[in-house]
Amino acid sequence: MLDEVDMFIIRELMENARKPFREIAMKLKLSDVAVIKRVRKLEERGVIRKYALIVNPAPMGYNKISFTGINVKPDKLFEVASKLREKEYVKYIALTSGDHELLAVIWARDGEELKKIHDEIKNMEGVINIYPAILTDIIKADAYV
Repeated sequence: MLDEVDMFIIRELMENARKPFREIAMKLKLSDVAVIKRVRKLEERGVIRKYALIVNPAPMGYNKISFTGINVKPDKLFEVASKLREKEYVKYIALTSGDHELLAVIWARDGEELKKIHDEIKNMEGVINIYPAILTDIIKADAYV
């Protein structure tokens, strides 16, 4: 179980994963070593899975982002997921229990490229249909799953 100190450390690292442990320790009135030990335990327990860079795709030339639900024949689910995982344009893919078997985050340079990508996915063996939702604005982005 996580205590308040662990939760504070997690919030601080979510705000900035490069925040010095010394700075976190000072806020908590703990030693650097105590914070380091807690972070290592959070990593070992899988609470902290990874430190990642979150980028804004627009300055990189990706002006169309799609959250695309993908319905797949049950016997082809893992085959389609594996194929999508290999695609450079797929930045995130997950199995879901919601309206769609798969959810993919796709980056494209423009609407024409995004249409080609969606057509490619739609034509993959085992794909029943796709349901793209084009990102228009980000309201909150504390974390990226």
